[in-house]
Amino acid sequence: MIKGDAKAPSQRQLRVGEEVRHALAWILERGEIRDPGLGKAAITVTEVRISPDLRNATAFVVPLGGDQGTDVIDALNRAAPFVRRQVGKAVKLRRLPNLNFVADTTFDEAERIDDLLRDPSVSRDLGPDGCRGDIQGDKKDGA
Repeated sequence: MIKGDAKAPSQRQLRVGEEVRHALAWILERGEIRDPGLGKAAITVTEVRISPDLRNATAFVVPLGGDQGTDVIDALNRAAPFVRRQVGKAVKLRRLPNLNFVADTTFDEAERIDDLLRDPSVSRDLGPDGCRGDIQGDKKDGA
Protein backbone atom coordinates (compact mmCIF):
# COMPACT_ATOMS: atom_id res chain seq x y z
CA MET A 1 0.00 0.00 0.00
CA ILE A 2 1.28 3.42 -0.91
CA LYS A 3 0.83 6.52 1.25
CA GLY A 4 -2.18 5.34 3.22
CA ASP A 5 -4.35 3.88 0.45
CA ALA A 6 -6.86 1.29 1.61
CA LYS A 7 -6.16 -0.94 -1.39
CA ALA A 8 -2.99 -1.29 -3.40
CA PRO A 9 -3.19 0.22 -6.91
CA SER A 10 -3.49 -2.08 -9.92
CA GLN A 11 -0.71 -2.51 -12.46
CA ARG A 12 -2.68 -0.39 -14.92
CA GLN A 13 -3.03 2.44 -12.39
CA LEU A 14 0.70 2.31 -11.71
CA ARG A 15 1.59 2.31 -15.43
CA VAL A 16 -0.77 5.18 -16.28
CA GLY A 17 0.41 7.13 -13.23
CA GLU A 18 4.02 6.77 -14.28
CA GLU A 19 3.26 7.81 -17.87
CA VAL A 20 1.40 10.89 -16.64
CA ARG A 21 4.27 11.68 -14.22
CA HIS A 22 6.78 11.60 -17.06
CA ALA A 23 4.56 13.80 -19.22
CA LEU A 24 4.09 16.31 -16.39
CA ALA A 25 7.82 16.44 -15.71
CA TRP A 26 8.48 17.06 -19.40
CA ILE A 27 5.85 19.84 -19.55
CA LEU A 28 7.23 21.52 -16.42
CA GLU A 29 10.81 21.17 -17.65
CA ARG A 30 9.99 22.91 -20.92
CA GLY A 31 8.34 25.79 -19.05
CA GLU A 32 5.10 25.66 -21.04
CA ILE A 33 2.98 26.94 -18.14
CA ARG A 34 2.96 30.70 -18.02
CA ASP A 35 1.53 31.66 -14.65
CA PRO A 36 2.90 34.43 -12.41
CA GLY A 37 2.53 32.13 -9.40
CA LEU A 38 5.10 29.76 -10.86
CA GLY A 39 7.74 32.32 -11.74
CA LYS A 40 10.94 30.45 -12.44
CA ALA A 41 10.28 27.75 -9.85
CA ALA A 42 11.85 24.37 -10.49
CA ILE A 43 9.25 21.72 -9.73
CA THR A 44 9.71 17.99 -9.19
CA VAL A 45 6.82 15.59 -9.76
CA THR A 46 7.43 12.82 -7.24
CA GLU A 47 4.35 10.66 -7.85
CA VAL A 48 1.06 10.58 -9.72
CA ARG A 49 -1.76 8.50 -8.27
CA ILE A 50 -4.62 7.53 -10.55
CA SER A 51 -8.08 6.59 -9.29
CA PRO A 52 -9.25 3.04 -10.06
CA ASP A 53 -11.58 4.32 -12.82
CA LEU A 54 -8.66 6.34 -14.32
CA ARG A 55 -10.74 9.55 -14.27
CA ASN A 56 -8.82 11.46 -11.60
CA ALA A 57 -5.13 11.91 -11.02
CA THR A 58 -3.39 13.43 -8.03
CA ALA A 59 0.09 14.72 -8.80
CA PHE A 60 2.42 15.10 -5.83
CA VAL A 61 4.89 17.90 -6.51
CA VAL A 62 7.77 19.51 -4.66
CA PRO A 63 8.96 22.98 -5.59
CA LEU A 64 12.74 23.04 -5.25
CA GLY A 65 13.75 25.68 -2.77
CA GLY A 66 10.50 25.02 -0.91
CA ASP A 67 9.75 28.68 -0.12
CA GLN A 68 6.74 29.32 -2.35
CA GLY A 69 5.05 25.91 -1.99
CA THR A 70 1.45 27.08 -1.70
CA ASP A 71 1.85 29.64 -4.52
CA VAL A 72 3.21 26.95 -6.83
CA ILE A 73 0.44 24.48 -5.97
CA ASP A 74 -2.22 27.15 -6.51
CA ALA A 75 -0.69 28.13 -9.87
CA LEU A 76 -0.53 24.50 -11.01
CA ASN A 77 -4.16 23.90 -10.05
CA ARG A 78 -5.18 27.05 -11.96
CA ALA A 79 -3.31 25.74 -15.00
CA ALA A 80 -4.63 22.17 -14.62
CA PRO A 81 -6.95 22.29 -17.68
CA PHE A 82 -4.07 23.48 -19.90
CA VAL A 83 -1.71 20.90 -18.40
CA ARG A 84 -4.33 18.18 -18.93
CA ARG A 85 -4.50 19.01 -22.65
CA GLN A 86 -0.69 18.92 -22.88
CA VAL A 87 -0.61 15.56 -21.11
CA GLY A 88 -3.22 14.33 -23.61
CA LYS A 89 -0.82 15.11 -26.46
CA ALA A 90 1.94 13.08 -24.81
CA VAL A 91 -0.03 10.16 -23.34
CA LYS A 92 -2.52 8.24 -25.43
CA LEU A 93 -5.50 7.35 -23.28
CA ARG A 94 -9.15 6.85 -24.06
CA ARG A 95 -10.11 9.34 -21.36
CA LEU A 96 -7.76 11.88 -19.83
CA PRO A 97 -7.82 12.07 -16.04
CA ASN A 98 -8.64 15.31 -14.27
CA LEU A 99 -5.49 16.64 -12.62
CA ASN A 100 -5.15 17.82 -9.06
CA PHE A 101 -1.81 19.05 -7.73
CA VAL A 102 -0.84 18.49 -4.09
CA ALA A 103 2.33 19.30 -2.18
CA ASP A 104 4.35 16.18 -1.40
CA THR A 105 5.31 16.17 2.26
CA THR A 106 7.08 12.80 2.39
CA PHE A 107 10.54 14.41 2.31
CA ASP A 108 9.61 16.67 5.23
CA GLU A 109 8.23 13.69 7.13
CA ALA A 110 11.38 11.65 6.47
CA GLU A 111 13.53 14.54 7.70
CA ARG A 112 11.38 14.83 10.84
CA ILE A 113 11.79 11.10 11.57
CA ASP A 114 15.54 11.33 10.95
CA ASP A 115 15.76 14.24 13.39
CA LEU A 116 13.84 12.23 15.98
CA LEU A 117 16.19 9.28 15.58
CA ARG A 118 19.20 11.56 16.01
CA ASP A 119 17.75 13.07 19.19
CA PRO A 120 20.01 12.14 22.13
CA SER A 121 17.07 10.92 24.22
CA VAL A 122 16.19 8.42 21.47
CA SER A 123 19.71 7.50 20.36
CA ARG A 124 20.69 6.43 23.89
CA ASP A 125 18.08 3.66 23.59
CA LEU A 126 19.60 2.49 20.33
CA GLY A 127 22.76 0.45 20.19
CA PRO A 128 25.81 1.38 18.09
CA ASP A 129 24.39 -0.49 15.09
CA GLY A 130 21.04 1.34 15.21
CA CYS A 131 19.13 -1.49 16.93
CA ARG A 132 17.75 -1.57 20.41
CA GLY A 133 20.29 -2.92 22.84
CA ASP A 134 18.00 -5.59 24.32
CA ILE A 135 17.12 -7.23 20.97
CA GLN A 136 20.44 -8.81 20.08
CA GLY A 137 19.62 -12.49 20.35
CA ASP A 138 18.97 -12.51 24.12
CA LYS A 139 20.86 -15.78 24.76
CA LYS A 140 20.83 -15.90 28.55
CA ASP A 141 21.55 -19.58 29.10
CA GLY A 142 24.54 -19.72 26.72
CA ALA A 143 22.86 -22.01 24.20
